[in-house]
Amino acid sequence: MPEKMLLLSVVIPAFNEENTIGDVISRLKATIQKIGIDNEIIIIDDCSWDRSAEISRGQNVKVYSLKWHMGKGYALRAGFKKAKGEIIATIDSDGSHRPEELPLLLKPILQDKADMVIGSRFSGNTPTSGKRFNAAGVRIFSLMIRILTGAVVSDSQSGYRAMKSEVLENLSLKSGGYEIESEMLVKIARKKFRVREVPVSFEQRTYGRSTLDPIVDGFRILMSIVTSYLKG
Repeated sequence: MPEKMLLLSVVIPAFNEENTIGDVISRLKATIQKIGIDNEIIIIDDCSWDRSAEISRGQNVKVYSLKWHMGKGYALRAGFKKAKGEIIATIDSDGSHRPEELPLLLKPILQDKADMVIGSRFSGNTPTSGKRFNAAGVRIFSLMIRILTGAVVSDSQSGYRAMKSEVLENLSLKSGGYEIESEMLVKIARKKFRVREVPVSFEQRTYGRSTLDPIVDGFRILMSIVTSYLKG
């Protein structure tokens, strides 16, 4: 299908990100405009108590607010149900990803060289910053996924992704939290879809506080990898 006839859906989960969400959306819109592809930007506000939803609505994008705080995985799944595009991308709302690098993720898909592309913080020579503990955990999870599924990835937990809609149509996702990325990757790899990585920049958040708990969420991610592999 010609690129101009495609619709790109960008799903952004947000929870108390009033300091960054506006900048992420405006930069994303400018980037997509340069690409010249039809698009929709979908914000899933995970019951924020700050101005995240209000700021998003002011950017003239689609905003859906959850009635209760449900977690990143639930927010993404809600966004996937709303997405109408042939290509679906996800990006975090805390400003850690550069919207200007979205074309790097889209290129392999538009060239039909991949079904899903992950923006990796740990591949190539792109400078990144992040907590060592989290980086070590990601490498362990990525190694586990490689052993179980054969998928060779360096950043299984990256929230910066692009994929064909048919990939999601073949998945039954159940995660409610941060383990959503692992569940998606394991199930996609088991179904033999083509997964690629591209190096991306990453900056540790400078505003707000991450809700990720390295111990609790780390255990959930570990269990998600195992159960997704066993149950498919």
